[in-house]
Amino acid sequence: MEQVEVNGKTFRISIPEAEIKKRVKAVAEEISRDLEGKNPLLLGVLNGAFIFAADLMREMTIPCEISFVKLASYQGTTSTGKVTEVLGINEDLTGRDIIIVEDIVDTGLTMKRMIESLGTRNPASVSVCALLVKPDKLQVELDLKYVAFKIPNEFILGYGLDYDQAARGLKDIYTLVP
Repeated sequence: MEQVEVNGKTFRISIPEAEIKKRVKAVAEEISRDLEGKNPLLLGVLNGAFIFAADLMREMTIPCEISFVKLASYQGTTSTGKVTEVLGINEDLTGRDIIIVEDIVDTGLTMKRMIESLGTRNPASVSVCALLVKPDKLQVELDLKYVAFKIPNEFILGYGLDYDQAARGLKDIYTLVP
């Protein structure tokens, strides 16, 4: 499907499934090299990163564990700028190598808050692995160690990302047609 309609809005393919799979595998290989001999904890940010986190974990060649946290900052197609923790972390992070697995980093405010929060729990390291980054929208300095795609400041969905909870299951990533 070159175009889809979701909740009255039209979206066109911007990143096809094959390209997503290729980049997820490359990022997993990079993490596996960097953390060889370690057992990192992948910390997936729900809901959007669940598909990316699962695919990433399956492509990794080192042992790893996974857990999830749920944060909220979006309403419709816009970030509210206010981050709410809906589901917290139960694991002991002391001495662990943590990789935050995020679907999309746009302003960076959510990620900055999360990194700061995790830092108080004495991890060995905290890295960010983002499927998508909007460099032109970043408002804070972030060390985004693992990034699959840099994209323009456009609204997207598919591959776990939604528009009002719809279209997460699309295998490609689609961009809103203005």
